[in-house]
Amino acid sequence: MRRGEADGGNAAEDGTGMAVERLPQESESPDFQRCVDEIRSYLVASRGRTDEERQQYSESLNRAVLGFEEERIRFVAIINDQLSKRRMNHIVPPNRRYTTLAEAVFAEIIGMNVLELLLKNREGLEEIQVVGRDIYEVRAGKATPSPHKFQHLKDVERIQQNLVLFNNEVINPRKRWAEVALKDGSRVTLTGFGFTAEPTMTIRFYTMRYFNLHTLCHPDYETLNESIQSILLCVLRCCFNLVVIGPTNSGKTNLIKALIAEMPDHERIVTIETRFELMLKRDFPNKNVIEYEVSEHDALHSGNQAFKLALRQSPKRICHAEIRDDDANIYVRACTRGHEGSLTSVHVNELEDAPDAIADMCMLDGRGMNPTRLTKRITEYVTQIGLEMGIVDGKRKLLRIGEYVYNSSRDSVTVRDIVRYDYGRGSWRYPEGFSPRAAERIRKYDPDGYGLLERMGCIPRC
Repeated sequence: MRRGEADGGNAAEDGTGMAVERLPQESESPDFQRCVDEIRSYLVASRGRTDEERQQYSESLNRAVLGFEEERIRFVAIINDQLSKRRMNHIVPPNRRYTTLAEAVFAEIIGMNVLELLLKNREGLEEIQVVGRDIYEVRAGKATPSPHKFQHLKDVERIQQNLVLFNNEVINPRKRWAEVALKDGSRVTLTGFGFTAEPTMTIRFYTMRYFNLHTLCHPDYETLNESIQSILLCVLRCCFNLVVIGPTNSGKTNLIKALIAEMPDHERIVTIETRFELMLKRDFPNKNVIEYEVSEHDALHSGNQAFKLALRQSPKRICHAEIRDDDANIYVRACTRGHEGSLTSVHVNELEDAPDAIADMCMLDGRGMNPTRLTKRITEYVTQIGLEMGIVDGKRKLLRIGEYVYNSSRDSVTVRDIVRYDYGRGSWRYPEGFSPRAAERIRKYDPDGYGLLERMGCIPRC
């Protein structure tokens, strides 16, 4: 099916053999279109005189686009004021859904079309996914088709242009994607025709709430239980290096943040992210935190550069949002040179896959390394404890806590299951205790925790 046919429009040739979209247009009066163009030009030109004013103005516009009520009211008022000054209030909106001309102009310039119906019910809404005219809502980690649908692809493209217009970003035939981020952590990823088969838009909302481990034990969440909480607190006090895995929307960020919430405020923590998502300094103002936002496309502000600077800032722990190819080596070096208690995530299917995956990334820089020795080093110093998240019956669960053990005689990695979720029973089991090496570390750094875990059966009695 041709692109134009899929949207109920017509596709034509542009002379180069490429399909050109010709979509049905709403019947808009020339007066209304002139009104929209003038107000749009005014909003673009009114960004402010200083960098700070321009940043605040762009942020307000973004929040208005994303449905934040205070900013929406503000910009409807600005538009209404400009319409009065320009003596345009007599113009009749082409669509009778709007009670005022200001609302119609707002919807055309800033509004989100049918997405506004979703934004009215933000409770529990984690993500909006748009593919062409189709819309999906993500709640509790599960994507479901929305009852709402865009009428035309041009409506999606208009919203894309609105989202990038005030952000020093572009999405056009030369650059067919864009990313926009708000200060509150909400992220918008956009792709256009030619890069994806249809225009797409993914809005991932940042939750203003954060959960400590105790809250995650509550029956409303059931991410873990009090026994698992005790294990995790002991692991934190003993400064084991942690790696978290799990699919998208499985609660990895919430768990990482809950773990950080339990760390002593005076300990210096450095976070390295491609987009600010943890927002630790805002939510934990008393913590000694340095937050880096890195760019994959800017060598001066890359993850590698952030690591070099971070290691000179005396961090106790490093929280690396996700290990990537370029900075795998430097994270491994950080974990082996005194930055115990560090935390990262990696995209693998099973906990057992994490050490090899990190080793593979380290080998990509072309330096001669012994893969066996590298995997052993990663197992013993980087991925000491693994945490696996998942979704069970619509709830996010901590499915496994495993201790990585390297078997030198077989040159292989095994994972001791300290905690494992039993799907059949709907509860957690504690199949194996900590290894003698880990148990001795716990006895040294957390004697009280050692006694508790021993009574729980997580440390074999001598």
